[in-house]
Amino acid sequence: MTRCVTRRDAIALFGGLTAFTLAGCNSASGGDKVYKIGVLQLTEHDALDAANRGFVKALKKSGLKYKVDQQNAQNDQSACQTIATKLVNDGDDLILAIATPAAQAVAGATSDIPIVGTAITDFAASGLVKSNKKPGNNVTGTSDLTPVDEQFDLLVKLLPNAKTVGVLYCTAESNSDVQVKMAQKAAKKRGLKAVRYSVSSSNEIQQVVESMVGKVDACYAPTDNTIAAGMSTVSMVANENKLPVICGEKGMVDNGGLATYGIDYEALGYKAGKMAVKILKGTSKPADMPIEHLSVKECTLATNEKTASAVGVDLSVLKS
Repeated sequence: MTRCVTRRDAIALFGGLTAFTLAGCNSASGGDKVYKIGVLQLTEHDALDAANRGFVKALKKSGLKYKVDQQNAQNDQSACQTIATKLVNDGDDLILAIATPAAQAVAGATSDIPIVGTAITDFAASGLVKSNKKPGNNVTGTSDLTPVDEQFDLLVKLLPNAKTVGVLYCTAESNSDVQVKMAQKAAKKRGLKAVRYSVSSSNEIQQVVESMVGKVDACYAPTDNTIAAGMSTVSMVANENKLPVICGEKGMVDNGGLATYGIDYEALGYKAGKMAVKILKGTSKPADMPIEHLSVKECTLATNEKTASAVGVDLSVLKS
């Protein structure tokens, strides 16, 4: 009898560099092909974990027989390369890459095995596809491009007196540069000054956030994996200094940010899973599958009341 192992179980069992196999548990029995699916997740944080969960949920619902090899690089670029090579050498039928650096590593390791990416802001800008509308190669997937304009509308509503916004991101992530440029444009449109505050690694987060204090009225943190993984550090410094942080996604709010109007990463992963199923069934090819997004209507508002109290922001204005 095959036992289904959840990601939470696997992390508890293995810790650190996570690797485990998940068997399809609701598939039809018999001699049907068992698909080998490799998963490379950049790091552990709420958004990427949710995308992974959504992807597996789509596989379970498909009725296909499969085995999933879950690998987590713990935000280590060299580990991404090593894991990507392993998955390719294993001869997987399809590889899911969660986050831009993971996808870049896998795409660099194979041009033959279908790759579905998720939690990636701009596939084309990251060099993963020829065009977001027509990838033209073995890569496709779902983009987590956030509704930056709507997030800045939220910032203005919650912080009507704000004049200067610090944009916090990691320079190592190409997806963040895309969002930073969008944030600068959104800020300018609303008469705000946007100032870049960058880190090159998680070790610099505390110092950089501390450097914002007294210089900006609010912080905007897009869906940057390094910042998301270090959100507890961001919120520790920001909340102590009454610096409101508007975030790119809900998991960052849960970990101490003030608010967001963002996408549901489990839904994003589920959409990627449905794309993977089409590829495995042979009804679609990555080259012809446009990059998919969640619509603004599928985004949700998330707030943190404890943080609002700490930074002195009245959330009741959102009800008006």
